Amino acid sequence: MRRFLLFFTVLLVGFVFIGRLFYLQVYNTETYSIDDDNAIRKVFHYPKRGYVFDRNGKLLVANQPSYDVMVIPREVQSLDTLEFCSLLRIDKADFIKSYDRAYRYSPRLPSVFLAHLSKEDYAVLSEKMRKFHGFYIQKRSLRDYQTSIGANVLGFIAEVNTGQIEKDPYYRMGDLIGKQGIELSYESDMRGTKGVKYIQKDRFNRDLGPYKEGQHDVTP
Repeated sequence: MRRFLLFFTVLLVGFVFIGRLFYLQVYNTETYSIDDDNAIRKVFHYPKRGYVFDRNGKLLVANQPSYDVMVIPREVQSLDTLEFCSLLRIDKADFIKSYDRAYRYSPRLPSVFLAHLSKEDYAVLSEKMRKFHGFYIQKRSLRDYQTSIGANVLGFIAEVNTGQIEKDPYYRMGDLIGKQGIELSYESDMRGTKGVKYIQKDRFNRDLGPYKEGQHDVTP
């Protein structure tokens, strides 16, 4: 009787597993999205914003490199807050404020923790970023206006707000957008197309390398 009961239990469990696999493969209509996979990290690469020339070909607006410290809140591990704040030249209150803002935006999506590092701070911090899990440095471009006139025509760029993020999925917290003049009128052309690199992670949240050898990566 016991042998029969054991055989019946094993058989029942087997049917349950087979049924579940059949459901997932055949009847489940939910589409797999690489963006929702917790084992894959997305790293964005920002294109250079479009240059502006006058009708004679003189350069009016160019770009200069900028470096932002990004954070993915759920990937942050125990760290030396004092050392980290010292490297960023901020205090603990600023650290908590920036982290809380990023967490409210999204625990799993990257957002700007600290914008516009100097080249000197970038050089020092980049050597030690491996110690601070969940943080990384993102290169962007800031505008370099080559003329002192026509500011109202050329316009300016500034950080996107919540409403703009909800309206256009292209933007994420910390992104820059044209706010006035040419920068605003030609925003869709100026901003270019973001590049995306998908990184495979292991169960300890460590980077293993490009997901599927970069087949899904997008070049900016």
